[in-house]
Formats: sequence, C-alpha cells, structure tokens
Amino acid sequence: MGTKTIYEEGILKPIGKLNLKEGEEVEIELKKSITERTFGVIPLEHDEIEGIIEDTEYGSW
Repeated sequence: MGTKTIYEEGILKPIGKLNLKEGEEVEIELKKSITERTFGVIPLEHDEIEGIIEDTEYGSW
C-alpha cells in the first residue's frame, strides 16, 4: 500500500483515505518525489518533469 503524504508543521499528513484500523502500527518509508530527486540534474522545470511523469504514468507515450 502506498499513499502520497504532505509534511506540514512537523506532521506527516496523508493525502487521501488510508485503509487502517485505529491504533494499527505501520512502517513508513520516506521517498522524495522524482521531481525533487532530479531537480538540477536535468535542465527541465518542475512542471515539465511532472508533465512527463504524468504522460508516462497514464500511457500517453
């Protein structure tokens, strides 16, 4: 199970509903988005990278 999360004011907040029971323990693996990891490595703007990812994710290529 994977879900995107946002970090605000020292708290990780999931984007969307989680299929968890109250009090259930989970293990979290932190990964930065691909745009964060590739910024400065290739000469593209953030929005261009996101567009490429979206196209390939949903089969436009």
